[in-house]
Amino acid sequence: MAVPRIGGAARPGLCTDCGVSRIGDGKACGRACQFIAPDYPGLERAVHGREAGAGDEAFFGVTQAMVRARLEPAAEGAQWSGLTTALAAALLRAGAVDAVIATAPDPSDRWKPMPVIVTRAEDMAACRGMRMGFSPLLAALPPAIAAGYRRLAVIGIPCQVYALRALEAELGLEALYVIGTPCSDNTGTERFHEFLARLDARPETISYLEFRADYRVELRFDDGRKPRFIPFLKLPLSDLPADFFPMTCKTCVDYTNRLADITVGYMGGDGDQWVIARNPRGAAMLAALGDRVATRPLTDRGRRDGAVRGFLANTVRAAGGLPLRRMPGWLRPIAAWLQPRVGPRGLEFARTRVEMKAIETVLHLRRSHPAKMKNMVPDHVWRLAARYGLMPEPGERRDG
Repeated sequence: MAVPRIGGAARPGLCTDCGVSRIGDGKACGRACQFIAPDYPGLERAVHGREAGAGDEAFFGVTQAMVRARLEPAAEGAQWSGLTTALAAALLRAGAVDAVIATAPDPSDRWKPMPVIVTRAEDMAACRGMRMGFSPLLAALPPAIAAGYRRLAVIGIPCQVYALRALEAELGLEALYVIGTPCSDNTGTERFHEFLARLDARPETISYLEFRADYRVELRFDDGRKPRFIPFLKLPLSDLPADFFPMTCKTCVDYTNRLADITVGYMGGDGDQWVIARNPRGAAMLAALGDRVATRPLTDRGRRDGAVRGFLANTVRAAGGLPLRRMPGWLRPIAAWLQPRVGPRGLEFARTRVEMKAIETVLHLRRSHPAKMKNMVPDHVWRLAARYGLMPEPGERRDG
């Protein structure tokens, strides 16, 4: 596993430091950035052969197959079961790729992401787990190509994958496999440490954090303590500073990694991993794991309308600089007990989060970067937001 030397800097403004601004091509960001003028229909046609359709594809993107899955036995140290890194390791073992560009923990901080180039299947284990913070992943492309690697796999989050796909034809690769993860709202690594300090008296001992589909956050520790489970409604989110989540994450237009060959996440998994094979490459990657992958039927329960409308009301306040409405303390335990029992689960939970993200994008862009609305908000976001009365205002769409 090699750690490439990465120079340069993130560009000003809306930037998640995907790495493109660091590769020495000053105009590359203009061609590749999701936060300038994304073309999802065009790239979907190029990558998958067609644009996303109606039904669940309107929420999640082009889908060839969608399953609830887990690796059995689960890999040691994995965030869920280790399926994402197993897909990449299988490509290396089969000789389908020369190297995998992925993210490992920085030696100085287990939560800080560090781009790496992996050439041995067994080294993918070092990339397991969640990192928090921006990672210039795509800056590893030039060193990988310079080393002679022409068949690559990349594991990335949506803003990284969009830029990768926008530049793919320029890279001169013989093969490219893209394993995507849905993105939860990101924050800087230092800010994430502040959040951990609000969750536990000994934040330095927290070795694992996961937002689960049962409306709880799971914490694990390396000091021998048993795992803790904190209901979402008891998290100190309303106490976080207004800029805790960067504007890029408040205005993301792709929560489910629509341009990956295969997306592996949790939102629709209802306790397992949620896998969307989007094209034949993605389906072949999953099939290559054979009976190591156990699948179960997808679940789809509850109704999202109330939760999304409540989120809309709070986001209107947040985008306007007003404090969030807080649930009374006496009601939180009751609501936390009810939420996993009557709230959306499985695919309905995933639809909930995707609609919330669409609403958040429209409201925050409209407030903070109105000039970007015309070019930055794709049609699939407007279609999701329309269900809740958020329609384009004059000048907010390219067609008028």
